Amino acid sequence: MAEPAEEHCRFFVSYTGVKLPFTLVNAIEANALSNRNTFIRAYFDGLGVLRGFDKVVYGEVELSHRYAYHPNGQLKRAEIVMLDEEPAALSFDEAGTPRPEANSAVENEGCGSS
Repeated sequence: MAEPAEEHCRFFVSYTGVKLPFTLVNAIEANALSNRNTFIRAYFDGLGVLRGFDKVVYGEVELSHRYAYHPNGQLKRAEIVMLDEEPAALSFDEAGTPRPEANSAVENEGCGSS
């Protein structure tokens, strides 16, 4: 899964919640990564909006999320890749309600668009 374009990368210890987009917790500095086996590498756009993250475990990306948003700020699409599993895509309407017909394997609409 490609990194989102024009990002600011930050690092976190973990995430919390079950609602998308996940909430990242316990920010850490890049120079503290050498002491960690597991961390979250997160990508934010110029406005500070979370565009995606990778969960890195022992140097391998174990989980990736990429997010796209509607103009009103609601989540539009989430692409999720877990190690050794097929990618999944979830689509949401402008109110943030899941669109069940589109929530399946990744299709042609990427998370790079808003």
